[in-house]
Amino acid sequence: MTKPSAPPNAPARIAISVGVIVLVAELLIVLLIDLFQPSFKSGSSFLWKVVDPVLLVAILSPALYYLVFKPLREQQTTLEKQLDALRQNEQLAALIEAIPDAVFLKDKDNRWQIINEPAKQLFQLHDLPWQGKTELELAALHPAFRAVHEAGLASDEQAWRHGGLSVGEERIIGKDGQYVIIETRKVPIVDRDGQRKGLVIIGRDITEHKRAEQELRIAATAFETREGILITDENKRIIRVNRAFTHLTGYSAAEAIGQTPAILRSERQDDAFYRGMWAAVSRDKYWQGEIWNRRKNGEIYPEWLTITAVTGADAQITNYVGMFSDITRYKEADEQMHQLVFYDPLTRLPNRRLLQDRLQQARTRSLRHKTRGAILFIDLDHFKALNDTHGHDVGDLLLIEIAKRLQDCVRSGDTVARLGGDEFVVVLGDLSDDIQLAASVAQEIGEKILTAINQPCHLNGPEYRSTSSIGINLFQGNEIAMEDLLKHADAAMYQAKTSGRNALRFFDPSMQQELAAHAALTQDLRQALSRQEFKLYYQTQIDERGVIGAEALLRWQHPVRGLIPPRDFIALAEETGLIVPIGAWVLQTACTQLKQWEGSPHTNQLQLSINISARQFRETDMVEQVLEILKETGIDPLKLKFELTESLIEENVSDSIDKMQRLRNAGIRFSVDDFGTGQASLTHLKRLPLDQIKIDESFIRDSATDPNDAAIIRTIIGMAANLGLGIIAEGVETEQQREFLERSGCRTFQGYLFGKPMPLKEFQNTLPDLPL
Repeated sequence: MTKPSAPPNAPARIAISVGVIVLVAELLIVLLIDLFQPSFKSGSSFLWKVVDPVLLVAILSPALYYLVFKPLREQQTTLEKQLDALRQNEQLAALIEAIPDAVFLKDKDNRWQIINEPAKQLFQLHDLPWQGKTELELAALHPAFRAVHEAGLASDEQAWRHGGLSVGEERIIGKDGQYVIIETRKVPIVDRDGQRKGLVIIGRDITEHKRAEQELRIAATAFETREGILITDENKRIIRVNRAFTHLTGYSAAEAIGQTPAILRSERQDDAFYRGMWAAVSRDKYWQGEIWNRRKNGEIYPEWLTITAVTGADAQITNYVGMFSDITRYKEADEQMHQLVFYDPLTRLPNRRLLQDRLQQARTRSLRHKTRGAILFIDLDHFKALNDTHGHDVGDLLLIEIAKRLQDCVRSGDTVARLGGDEFVVVLGDLSDDIQLAASVAQEIGEKILTAINQPCHLNGPEYRSTSSIGINLFQGNEIAMEDLLKHADAAMYQAKTSGRNALRFFDPSMQQELAAHAALTQDLRQALSRQEFKLYYQTQIDERGVIGAEALLRWQHPVRGLIPPRDFIALAEETGLIVPIGAWVLQTACTQLKQWEGSPHTNQLQLSINISARQFRETDMVEQVLEILKETGIDPLKLKFELTESLIEENVSDSIDKMQRLRNAGIRFSVDDFGTGQASLTHLKRLPLDQIKIDESFIRDSATDPNDAAIIRTIIGMAANLGLGIIAEGVETEQQREFLERSGCRTFQGYLFGKPMPLKEFQNTLPDLPL
């Protein structure tokens, strides 16, 4: 701060004044001597010596006082006042320098007059001639003033108008080029007339304070996040919670504060879990993980919890901060994803992926315990027929029911899985270290499954009974590859099917050859139609008048294996779905042949019977396909007969009746094939638009010697007569059988007695020579 200076030339003025006073005094003395000389001369010399100085002083004292001493006294007083003012200014300067905030004094023209060291540092003024300059002039010298010039002048003017203390904020550019926020306090100084004299400004850097305020606002906002937050002291006593805590736990702040987080404990985790958790917090000052807690209402829920330890300057823990969120939805979504990935969505059983994991676990346990396990491969018999005739909804209901029954048949540690469609797999572990005993336990469980599946089901309709075929394969450890285990069980299941279904079979190594042959046959079958390897053979049908037609029978002329009979590939064609295009080819070929026969008087009365497979009959557009072929070939539909099995008709009676009636309206006739071997209801037979019943050859074979077969044949013939249906017997091989049938009322036959199935040309060549 600048100090006030002493009055200019004070010593010179004092010397001149003294000199003048002495000169005047000398003049007065000379004058007085001249006036009073006679008197002085006549007086005594002593008196003169005494009176003359006294008198002189008395005469000169007033003059000396007014001329010399009074001005000197006044000058001394002035100097003392100036020295006091100087000492006060020095104290004021020291006081201003002691203020930590920046202090400025501007005159009425906004020129800077006084500033302290903090102000110099704030505005970086140490090397600038700042005194007596305005901000505009300083802006030309330093960039810090460029940002505050206009705003500063506006703020100053506002302080002048306000007349008292004015508080505000201004921004300047700091040393690092970043803005600095200054809180300003401005007080104007005016004289008695209210005229402006100066402006006092105190500035304080509040940049960090503002930043701290912002961080506090952010922290406050973050504290009231959707995640629950609780803060404890070093003793784990809750001292603060947010609103989300109350929302998630049900505890209000008043209820939670003073308690420990143990009020949320669900007991899902044991003491060892919590000891490990707090040990990690003490060691790492941090822990994060999934935990199960309990709400105030007793509901247990999963949450994702993060605990952070807060330490003081001495590195000792002062607080714990817990942040948590309810992850119930995430757990549910995770469980749903787990279900989708590892479980069958229909039956909730493990799928193939999870089955492989469970099977590997069973193999590992088997190896460790030196015991044997088993795989049961289960396939439902005739499931496709149910699914296609009654609809997928009914088929799904059966699969769900079968899944429940399978689970009821196994032990708690066993696995029941669904591979897809109607295929299930059961994994049995730790059966026994003895192979015979292990096989016995596996067979016992397999037979239990057969019985359970065979129990009647009510599938939103009439009662339904299902059967299954089961293949069993034993294993021990990892001696056989996992895929081979399943293939072997599948092969055994296939053997159970070929044995008549509703049975179980154990895998035998010899089955591997059959499995390979089956796979090769399937591949060849897929190409047989395009290679034109299928042929129709014809077996004669006669009555008392002679040959009335034939049954067209499918044969497969394999390029390597030769002629393959239907029993070796029809079931495979049904299984793979190839029976549908094959059946369409049979119908097309038969109709084409009928059309050729119609062109000759020798054969124009012949009729043809063809077998319609269950899979083919269940096709939704089956009727339309048949009508299209009839239209394309132009045959007389009365000469075409469809042979259907009892089981096919019974699978979906309403659908069967509808399709049969539409085709019968077009002229096609129907015969029930293999009658007597199924479970056809007489009520259904009466409703069906049938024309004929074919007696199965199994009854014909022993009809001459077995009274029961003879009685069944007579019953069937009598029933057909009562229903107004024709009757034909197949498998007639002897005259004795023919005679019995004629005596019983059947006069239409088919069998080796009249001709074996033969190619078309051979069949046509034998027509004239058939016995009547």
